Amino acid sequence: MLWCGAMHISSSFDSGNIEVIDDKDPSAVRLRIRKDAGEDHFQWFHFRVTAARGKALRLQIENAGEASYPEGFENYRACVSYDRVHFGRVDTTFDGKVLTIIDTPRLDSVYYSYFAPYSLERHADLVAHAVCQPHVQYQRLGASCEGRDMDLLRIGQPDGDKKVCWIIARQHPGETMAEWLVEGLLHRLFDEDDPVAAALLHKAVFYVVPNMNPDGSFRGHLRNNAAGMNLNRAWAEPSMERSPEVFLVRERMMATGVDFCLDVHGDEGLPYNFIAGANGIPRFGPRLAELQHGYVDELIRRTPEFQKEHGYPIDPPGQANLSMATNWVGQTFDCLSMTLEQPFKDASNRPHSDGWTPKRARRLGQVQLDVLRSVIDRLR
Repeated sequence: MLWCGAMHISSSFDSGNIEVIDDKDPSAVRLRIRKDAGEDHFQWFHFRVTAARGKALRLQIENAGEASYPEGFENYRACVSYDRVHFGRVDTTFDGKVLTIIDTPRLDSVYYSYFAPYSLERHADLVAHAVCQPHVQYQRLGASCEGRDMDLLRIGQPDGDKKVCWIIARQHPGETMAEWLVEGLLHRLFDEDDPVAAALLHKAVFYVVPNMNPDGSFRGHLRNNAAGMNLNRAWAEPSMERSPEVFLVRERMMATGVDFCLDVHGDEGLPYNFIAGANGIPRFGPRLAELQHGYVDELIRRTPEFQKEHGYPIDPPGQANLSMATNWVGQTFDCLSMTLEQPFKDASNRPHSDGWTPKRARRLGQVQLDVLRSVIDRLR
């Protein structure tokens, strides 16, 4: 007896985001992306299609041209997964207004997303694994706007001679590749047989926040938290009412000090991995410039996934926006502070049939330890 049902599209799950306008005709499904709280950003989508095996789908996201970064949909292919573990890419077109995903599912349940999701469940597994490792201490910094735990992992034992290294990710929750990168970095740092990790933990203590924005992550937001705040514009004057996530992390940084900070992100439009530094802060001088150049050049030497020809314009001296994490940290602590950006599309200097992937992000996270080791003795 053949069991079947009508095709259905849903997004009522962790990081889900889509609004269904009309799904009666599989060849002309009409969809919209729901806006973040605050109504000023949207781009992330993540939804499930069921009972569509063998059907030629044309999934049309009609407000894609109004998204925060419409250029992010140019030369872009959506992500697809059946098991929520392995992710591929599917044919996708963009005419400047409508993003159309074209696929014929081979199974009865399939997920489509802007990039490979990093669920709060996987985040919980990462933290649970971490606290079972030697030299790791967990601290709950406090709660997000909606009461979710703000998780901090300390790896290594602090003492007066050790450098203090902070790594934060997913201020912008839709940039899931950021937490994939941190996962790779952490797993290598936990490996007691890895000589680079051991050497770093002899000289440094790490403070890692794998997910700065758990509310936005769950809600399927691109950039904002549950209060409608872009956390990477809240560092100058955070509040417990609208940006507790930044307030709590900043408070802990003030207690520990910072010698190195890496804020991990993803860029919607640029198909490259690159570093954006704190060049425009008043305290950016020859020492910080040398450290930053050294880090970038070593990263290029260590992996062909990275490059420095393409990136953001450099802020003029003294004109950096101090409400951004990299600039606030660099200025406050006179330290090497950088933003690491990854692509949603692909690393065009080293293209791959599946585009940028969680596996590639994890490997880039692992490489950060080699690069950090090359500058660790010069941070102070």
